[in-house]
Amino acid sequence: MIPSIATEFDVSLGPAQWSLTSTMLVSAVATPLIGRLGSGRRRRPTLLCGLGAVTLGLVLATCAPNFGLFLTGRALQGVGMALTPLVMAVARDQMPAERQSSAIALLSVTTVAGLGLGYPLTALVADLCGLRTAYGLGLALTIVTSVLAWRFVPRSEGGATARLDWTGALLLSAGVTALLLPLSQSQTWGWTSLPTLGLGAAGILLFTAWVGRSLKPTEPLVDLRLAVRPGLDGPNLVGLLAGIGMYALLTLGVLLVGTTEEASGFGLGESAMVTGLSLVPYSLMSVLGNRAARATSRRMGTPLLLPIGCGTYLVASVGMALAHDHLWQGLLWLAVGGVGSGFTISSLPALMVPHVPTSETSSALAFNLLLRNLGMTVGSVLGVGLINAFGGGESGFRDTFLVVAGL
Repeated sequence: MIPSIATEFDVSLGPAQWSLTSTMLVSAVATPLIGRLGSGRRRRPTLLCGLGAVTLGLVLATCAPNFGLFLTGRALQGVGMALTPLVMAVARDQMPAERQSSAIALLSVTTVAGLGLGYPLTALVADLCGLRTAYGLGLALTIVTSVLAWRFVPRSEGGATARLDWTGALLLSAGVTALLLPLSQSQTWGWTSLPTLGLGAAGILLFTAWVGRSLKPTEPLVDLRLAVRPGLDGPNLVGLLAGIGMYALLTLGVLLVGTTEEASGFGLGESAMVTGLSLVPYSLMSVLGNRAARATSRRMGTPLLLPIGCGTYLVASVGMALAHDHLWQGLLWLAVGGVGSGFTISSLPALMVPHVPTSETSSALAFNLLLRNLGMTVGSVLGVGLINAFGGGESGFRDTFLVVAGL
């Protein structure tokens, strides 16, 4: 919807792109903060306040008279993407033991499933009724969600509330922003430009300072000693790498369907509506993959879930590299990737939770989500960047997917 945003507010595509960048940045920064704030008795208030921020953001996006207020609304909506770990922690606290793993696994794929259903739905509404109506639909859905959360999410009776390390939060937030900003704007600024290199170097320094602080025996924002302990180190590493592969496949799959062969050398030239609907198979199959992962876990145990998920994504990446001349082929490989995503993403929290103290559930899952979001951001720009690096066209598209397959 970025071209529609540019037209609605009479801005160029560069500033309009910030309607996505601002949401991603706020999501990445808010994830560890909300994970820590939502510990113990603060979980329900943090969840409801987060939904309130999203609601306000959608009100601004729907009614904003100028681009500045609209961008503020889009930034506030990023808070919503950081709430998933809190909901998983609620499920761990409140559900019977025999249902916890299944519920947490299903919750973990809701973001992926929402992408595949939300993009075409809002594109259709925006096409038929205008941009503001699409955000109005999001507002209505969020109001319903907020009412349901207020009605059904119980209060946390026990558990100490963790102290928030504000210095660590500032270092991590600044470091994430300094790294994500040049990645998301690399196509506009250029990889070797001063802002890209300068912010990248600053991000590395800030991250280094944050890691040093997080290893001290105080109450850090993220307990890195916990994050790298056996049982958590593998899922955290896979979360980062899987995020790269997942978003590279999504980004390039949409690019394949929506661009023309004359413009890119490999595109299918379908309409905007077909391009949006191309994500539906990925979304639906990710939910199916989640259910298949639960069945596999019951029969064969959990150690095989991540290899199966990543192996399925490998098949989808190689398939997309070698066979993408027709729409059905592109949809097939996106669907196969959805199954791999369902196995992988739903397995991560299920594998982590048994190794995490109950009081640290939301914080540990939030850090895994942060790593996954970082990977998704890298993957979204890596795909297009590699195509250009390989000379573009059919061969560039093929070689890029082979690199993603190797990863």
